[in-house]
Amino acid sequence: MGALSLSWETLELHTAQPFGIARWTHSVYPRTFVTFTQDGVRGQGEAAPNAFYGETRATVEGVLPLLSGALEDPWDWDGLGARLAARMPQGHPSARCALEMAAVDWCARAVGRPAWQLLGLSPLPLPESSYTVSIAALDDMRRQAREAAARGHRALKVKLGTDHDEAIVEALRGEAPGVALRVDANAAWTRPQARRMLDVLAAARAELVEQPLAAGDLEGHAALRGVSAVPIVADESLHHVGDVLALARAFDGVNLKLAKLGGPLQALRALRLARAAGLQVMMGCMIESSLGIAAAAALAGACDWADLDGALLLADDPYAGLEWTAGQLARPVGPGWGVERR
Repeated sequence: MGALSLSWETLELHTAQPFGIARWTHSVYPRTFVTFTQDGVRGQGEAAPNAFYGETRATVEGVLPLLSGALEDPWDWDGLGARLAARMPQGHPSARCALEMAAVDWCARAVGRPAWQLLGLSPLPLPESSYTVSIAALDDMRRQAREAAARGHRALKVKLGTDHDEAIVEALRGEAPGVALRVDANAAWTRPQARRMLDVLAAARAELVEQPLAAGDLEGHAALRGVSAVPIVADESLHHVGDVLALARAFDGVNLKLAKLGGPLQALRALRLARAAGLQVMMGCMIESSLGIAAAAALAGACDWADLDGALLLADDPYAGLEWTAGQLARPVGPGWGVERR
């Protein structure tokens, strides 16, 4: 194979409106885009760092020079994981993700195939993605739900973790009575709060609740699961592929995010483990460009739920190629991840 090159740049992506969850509210999201080139073929990946998982723009930019040699053979996917681990035994999942994404994208483009085909994944239509209603003033959350429903979104995910969560759920159910309602507490509730909210969620016909309790409280989640009529899905409790089996005793499902697990190959391993453990699976995302969303979408056809609206929330998505009809994402058909830089 010919000489290879690896480069990267960080862009500040902006949401169309401030995006709030229980831990913070932001409007600007630094994302680092990696480009791997060899034999005239280019593969691309995206790092979407999250401080909750120990990553920032600075850590991504600081570690990529240490990892660049791991892409010596983009076809050796098992070896890629070993080489990344040798250079950096722990942490930095979104930086790893960018390199995995670039390797898979390069291989798929080299043979002129969509990445999902190269990964041996299902050609079935993707599950309809939820659209997120972020934490804001109650009237603003009503507006977000009303406008999303008017645009044709049939599944809304509402962020909770306030002192008036019950009022939010009731208000949004009133604004959009016909949509599937998913709830994400982002680990913000105490056990008593979560127990009270389970009745509220059941009455509101919530489809699922993500991460009601702190990430390490598996016993609390297991107790909630035993009395909940609403499926309980792990997000913050899942950091590594190896966490999946341990979570099966406390949760009904898991939310897989490429930037959190270390890339599409790691997420595919987690997906297979989750199925073996009898768990339902959501394919999720961070606030990411259409590049990151396209990589997650490659796996979403094998999942029960999708939460892939990260790029829909942006005012300045630097990638094009995804086709949305409200929350329904058409499977990308171009080579690699199926998107191109604008």
